[in-house]
Amino acid sequence: MPLTRLSTVLRQSVEALEQEGRRKGHEAVVLGVLSPEGIRGPRYLLEGYGARPFIRMNSNSYLGLSRHAALKKAEEGAIERFGVGPGAVRFISGTYAPHVELERRLADFHQREAGIIFSSAYATVLSVVAPLTTDKTVLISDELNHNCIINAARLARPLEKVVYKHLDLPGLEQALQKAAALGARRVLILTDGVFSMRGSHAPLAEISQVVQQYDSQFAENAILIVDDSHGVGAFGPTGRGTEEYTAAHADILIGTLGKAFGVNGGYGVGSSGLIAYLRESSPMYIYSNPITPGEAAAAVASLELLDHLEGQQRLRHLHTMTSRFRQGLLSLGYESFPGAHPVVPLVLRDGALTNRLVQFLRERGVLATAIVYPVVPRGEDSIRFQVSAEHTQADVDEVLGILQEFKPHT
Repeated sequence: MPLTRLSTVLRQSVEALEQEGRRKGHEAVVLGVLSPEGIRGPRYLLEGYGARPFIRMNSNSYLGLSRHAALKKAEEGAIERFGVGPGAVRFISGTYAPHVELERRLADFHQREAGIIFSSAYATVLSVVAPLTTDKTVLISDELNHNCIINAARLARPLEKVVYKHLDLPGLEQALQKAAALGARRVLILTDGVFSMRGSHAPLAEISQVVQQYDSQFAENAILIVDDSHGVGAFGPTGRGTEEYTAAHADILIGTLGKAFGVNGGYGVGSSGLIAYLRESSPMYIYSNPITPGEAAAAVASLELLDHLEGQQRLRHLHTMTSRFRQGLLSLGYESFPGAHPVVPLVLRDGALTNRLVQFLRERGVLATAIVYPVVPRGEDSIRFQVSAEHTQADVDEVLGILQEFKPHT
């Protein structure tokens, strides 16, 4: 049956996004990667651009590990042993030795009792929040939390949802007071570790202190859940993320394998009792396949590498390049949000101007992405630059030179 009437409505919706400057548009297709050469880092070849090379400034691969020889060797070895796919959900027949090893390594990495892996960090958030929410639970969330936390709260059906203003600790305290007044038995406080559109981090030590002050008012605890997908591997002196950077400890920490660690998948770490419960109740653990054994083996190799000399050198280089790029933006007179994370927004506060600069960069061989409403609040339209350990000083300076060239056009 042809869906002609529905197709008309959907086409009009896409056209409206186009007219408003909010359509994401066609996705760039990467055809190949040129290895680092001389003073430059790797360059990317895109469909439709022939042999023209691009600097990639819009990738979550903060440590540049996705093509690392050790990770490829680990994945290839696991593929030879186990094949390319898990073949089933884990409780049926889809758990392999690399899955178990990875969960153990992740728990050790974050100094927790146990860990659990999922197909993505998005799936992890949904599958942690929903099973822990009852009709006597209040969810408290920062207003700039990632879309996965927003949708997890929608899926969870709690007693009440309370959203506090971004990083507003008095607002968080008021939300906890409201939860207690409602008679909640349990409260989940949800926050990003690093806010992905700003590159700023949550003050986890202060948040944890507020949560602890109110914990005794809830029969089943006040529980701090942190999604630190952009922090783990890329933030903190040894890459332990926002917890390490702020000297704090969340009750439940969620992370990703698909950003700094260079692989794929998501995970949660916490107490052994919590993880045992999630294995029995998390829908995307029970009913969805895990990452492949090869991906799990590659992630183990990534964790090992980060804790050795090369990994720590990459992390220090990442921090140095991040500081150079951030200071360069500011010296050119551009606005950015404060922070030390390799997400470095260039804030233009104008959607059309933001899209124009992205096109200007593309024409000069730089891949960057416009972030406009509704992905960010109105008036915060920006380009989210993301620095990587793959970038050299020459790469950073080349991009800054192009941004300086655009300045007279603003």
